Amino acid sequence: QVQLVESGGGLMEAGGSLRLSCTAGRTDIFINTMGWFRQSPDKQRTLVATVFRNGVANYADSVTGRFTISRDNANNTVSLQMNNLELEDTAVYYCYARGGFPGRSYQYDYWGQGTQVTVSS
Repeated sequence: QVQLVESGGGLMEAGGSLRLSCTAGRTDIFINTMGWFRQSPDKQRTLVATVFRNGVANYADSVTGRFTISRDNANNTVSLQMNNLELEDTAVYYCYARGGFPGRSYQYDYWGQGTQVTVSS
């Protein structure tokens, strides 16, 4: 099992910054991808950013240039630096990890419990 523990959510005015962090607990699963998704009330969960183990990152168009994702493989930690926050960034942010047993092709998806980010005008 992989448990993802999130921190860093909160309230911030538009134009401000927040930093989210997520750490995966001890596991025998090799984590290939880590990232963040977000979900507003009555909406589907959507991609914010992901980063592969080699550092290659993907971003949603809406956050490109404002958010930066980074990863510490040794500590199984992923962080999301969110700058120039906008009202539309308000959502519950979920840490995400994908991986599997070494030498096996099947991949498992893991999710954190979510942390609230609220951006005010």
